[in-house]
Amino acid sequence: MRVLSIQSHVAYGHVGNSAAVFPLQRLGHEVWPVLTVNFSNHTGYGAWRGPLIAAEDVAEVITGISERGAFETCDTVLSGYQGSPEIADVIVDAVARVKAANPAATYTCDPVMGNATSGCFVNPAIPPKYRSTVIPVADVLTPNQFELGFITDNDALSGASALEDVLAAADEVRALGPSTVLVTSVIRSGAPDDVIEMLAVTGDGAWLVTTPRLPMKANGSGDITAALFTAHLKGTGSAAEALARTASSVFAVLEETLGSGERELRLIAAQDAIASPACEFEVQQVR
Repeated sequence: MRVLSIQSHVAYGHVGNSAAVFPLQRLGHEVWPVLTVNFSNHTGYGAWRGPLIAAEDVAEVITGISERGAFETCDTVLSGYQGSPEIADVIVDAVARVKAANPAATYTCDPVMGNATSGCFVNPAIPPKYRSTVIPVADVLTPNQFELGFITDNDALSGASALEDVLAAADEVRALGPSTVLVTSVIRSGAPDDVIEMLAVTGDGAWLVTTPRLPMKANGSGDITAALFTAHLKGTGSAAEALARTASSVFAVLEETLGSGERELRLIAAQDAIASPACEFEVQQVR
């Protein structure tokens, strides 16, 4: 599989492309990373250095890739942290050009906006662009539960929610364009406090996977989740199988990171577990 991945980059740590590229490569996929920012580290540290990449410069890099004749062999476009609202138009144009060259290509949008702990941490002009411009052209959307609530204007999803409400919000988003929605960091009413869940929803059904909640905050876990789910969905054609494989690999990375005592994801140390996790989680069909 060949992936055009348009998202952030950090020199220190693993978020954005710095989290997505290596796991995809470890699975044997070719990745063409295009940067929307080039920061020293992720913004969760409270201080960072480096530039936002201007939308026209991002577009120039994408055009250069297209001039190599690469779009004809591109299987999927993946986008994450945008940096500025103008990047949305660049992404939509790239998706259209890739699909024109290869109609079988798909687009996965990870609508990076925030989380329940930090709230919305992007430029306020970015979330409306997601809904009006980006989400309608996506085939796969991978919001966390907080972002799902933000997109659907449902504040209740920022906390513990009934599964039926999460499913309804996912259906609302699917009506905007994406055929598949992966909801990460699901906080479900009635679920034990020591677990966390992910939910995959398609027109054929909905599947839930439950994993232990580890006592840590892992920046970049959503980025690796979106990348792996994209790869496994494209490879298997099954949302349920993609969900199970993704949850198993991401949990292995988080467990390795927690055991190391490090703050940043231990992707290199966990590389074999990314490809072949020792613990395989089962999914439950909930619709």
